[in-house]
Amino acid sequence: MPDLVDLHLHSTFSDGVLTPTQLVAEAAILGLRAIALADHDNVDGIPEALVAGQQYGVEIISAVELSTLWREFDGRELNDLHLLGYAFNYENAALQEALGEFRNFRAGRSERILANINLRLMAEDLQPLDFVDVRKRAGGTLGRPHIGQALVAAGCVPNMEEAFVRYLVPCNEPKRFFPIEEAIRLIHDAGGCAVLAHPPFIDVSDALLPKLLDEFIALGLDGLEAYSSSAGNNGIDRYITMARRKNLIVTGGSDFHQPIKGGVVMGTGRGNLKIPYRCVEEINEAVGRRNR
Repeated sequence: MPDLVDLHLHSTFSDGVLTPTQLVAEAAILGLRAIALADHDNVDGIPEALVAGQQYGVEIISAVELSTLWREFDGRELNDLHLLGYAFNYENAALQEALGEFRNFRAGRSERILANINLRLMAEDLQPLDFVDVRKRAGGTLGRPHIGQALVAAGCVPNMEEAFVRYLVPCNEPKRFFPIEEAIRLIHDAGGCAVLAHPPFIDVSDALLPKLLDEFIALGLDGLEAYSSSAGNNGIDRYITMARRKNLIVTGGSDFHQPIKGGVVMGTGRGNLKIPYRCVEEINEAVGRRNR
């Protein structure tokens, strides 16, 4: 079996449903050589993942997924661009401080979303959710999926999809984003490398994406997540070619959040991902070059 990896996984410390230990155990069952726990704006699950990695014989890459914005491109602001940081010191003080401030904002946002949902539930003569009970569902940063799980558990909706359609989307509150130049600097200062996540989700055409990459490369971008569950095989080949032409490293991950029928699967995405260990080597090489 070839050495395969998955460098984009989420745990209960952000919006996944498995603990870091459970993710590592599943990776071992699947025969993955290495994984990266890339929780949203949160690195608190990394220590647990490292311990589990030693137990199960799976290499763990420190990672994080930062929500960012770019002030202007093609005449408009781009927000909710996701930037992956890899192989950094997760105990770095500046990174911990920045993520702590972000986590506090997200906690307040989640409380506001829950308050909006409770108003709607009461208008429908349904029992409101208790914030303490919802908070217990989150291993780390409380997010919308945890509220959705509480809605399902309370019998307000039959599944997570319905939770988003009926409550979470209509009752949403604005998100906060890191300026992408600040996010890249945070990752670099912590000793890591910065990779632009899932390019098919970026609100830019493939024809304009190389131009956008040039702007981010000028800020220090190191790589592109070419292997992505949101891209078909032709798209993956196209993004690999794009990255090579820009001298960017290539990484890949499923963006796995939860086991769900017909959903994204760890290691293989939607069935077509085969992410080589070479991606881990490229991360290490990029970090080595940057820290020399």
